[in-house]
Amino acid sequence: MTERPRVRIHYRRPPDREQIFDQIVVLERDDVIVTLSETMEFDPPMRIESDIVLETGSSVVWFTYPGAWHDVGRFHLADGTFTGFYANVLTPPEIDGRVWHTTDLYLDVWVSADGTARLLDEDEFEEAVARGLLDEDTARRAREEADRLLAEARDGSWPPVAVREWTLERASAGA
Repeated sequence: MTERPRVRIHYRRPPDREQIFDQIVVLERDDVIVTLSETMEFDPPMRIESDIVLETGSSVVWFTYPGAWHDVGRFHLADGTFTGFYANVLTPPEIDGRVWHTTDLYLDVWVSADGTARLLDEDEFEEAVARGLLDEDTARRAREEADRLLAEARDGSWPPVAVREWTLERASAGA
């Protein structure tokens, strides 16, 4: 079996943090690129409220929409249990072959496995705006994107079909 292509995502968070994620490309279309992050490390586990949503050994199926101001992750526990959908509000990724660059804009939208939608990290966003880490236009665009995603999640029209169809099992089989 041929090895699937990989992508390196440079994920910047103002003022000076950058993480690089190495992910397997499992689907590449003009409208969406699906990647897989396998067996991630989290110490401590990532929690939303009191619920663990990612832990060491977790895998995430990521959906990048070229030109969009967000990406989407299908989150799972280490045993593969689906925990929810997570949208990072970010700058549209600059895609240069297998190297991508994007900037986190602090706001996130979470839809738990039971369908409850909520906005995350609003305090971090407000602090970043107050500190001048985001310019006015970028902050306005980030807020609009988060509000739109949250409204669509609450009316049941988000996440998109591809996110619902590309389960961890399907992505892992494609990897």
